[in-house]
Amino acid sequence: MTPTPAAIDQILGSHPGVEDVRRLVRKAAASPARCVLIYGETGTGKGLVAQAIHELSQRSAGPFVDINCAAIPTELVESELFGHERGAFTGAASKKVGLVEAAHGGTLFLDEIRELSPVLQAKLLTLIDRQSFRRIGSVQPITVDVRFVAATNRILFREVREGRFREDLYYRLQVVAINLPPLRERGGDILYLARHFLQQLSDRYGRDIRRMSPEVEDILVRYSWPGNVRELQHLLERIVALEETDRVEVAHIPARVMRDIAGEGLPLRRGGRMSFHDATHAFQADLLRAALDEAGGNQQRAAEALGLTRHALRHQILKLGLKIRP
Repeated sequence: MTPTPAAIDQILGSHPGVEDVRRLVRKAAASPARCVLIYGETGTGKGLVAQAIHELSQRSAGPFVDINCAAIPTELVESELFGHERGAFTGAASKKVGLVEAAHGGTLFLDEIRELSPVLQAKLLTLIDRQSFRRIGSVQPITVDVRFVAATNRILFREVREGRFREDLYYRLQVVAINLPPLRERGGDILYLARHFLQQLSDRYGRDIRRMSPEVEDILVRYSWPGNVRELQHLLERIVALEETDRVEVAHIPARVMRDIAGEGLPLRRGGRMSFHDATHAFQADLLRAALDEAGGNQQRAAEALGLTRHALRHQILKLGLKIRP
């Protein structure tokens, strides 16, 4: 089994913003700073950066514990973080060790830190300052040695100004700040990452889709990538998993991507950009695939959903050259 590359080696690209991220990751990891704050849109790799900071630090032998503050119901976050004693509240049938305690000697990654309630923001500030806490239902303080890496896709200073985030906690977390650039601003990195993912995914799925047509390359560069690197990876994974050609073609690109580009007024011509025929072909192909996916592959149900006869649907599948799984 191939070992997973170090996190720092997975922060790919030559854009100056990415080079700056790698530089700051190494500096943050080597520093004694207790707090690091990572800014970045969804899908830019905040978790990967947090992992890299941990792996490159003197804490690398200790645990790396992560929690997505937005994924846990508000009433459960305190128990997840700090743990509780048996009988501390209804349903607390046994003692629970919290994630803060589990991260002792290592790193606690708090993703989507903005989603913490004001009460928990205050408790987190106290924890950072004192390096100690109490489980729910206990009066006994527990001392921990933890580095706190927090991440957010919000502009925290704006959240502070609007009263949604504590100012003192903001400045405490902002000891070292790392900003991840969105994919749409990274120019040539888009195609570099696309080729990297194609190679990786082709190996994983036992396929040989390692190239892209010039039209596809143009589409990828011009798309806005609201989901950033994660969206690019997932888009290519879907293509590699489902298609049987030897390169990525315009017909494989989802309709939502085509609509985004069309909304920006992209000229459609042969050569460096798509022709009208190619764009229409891609939209129709994606529409048919979506209908078949929703129908569980049943062509009769898919045809009804599209307002077609089964014969007409089959004709379109053959016309577009789609590879439909049985």
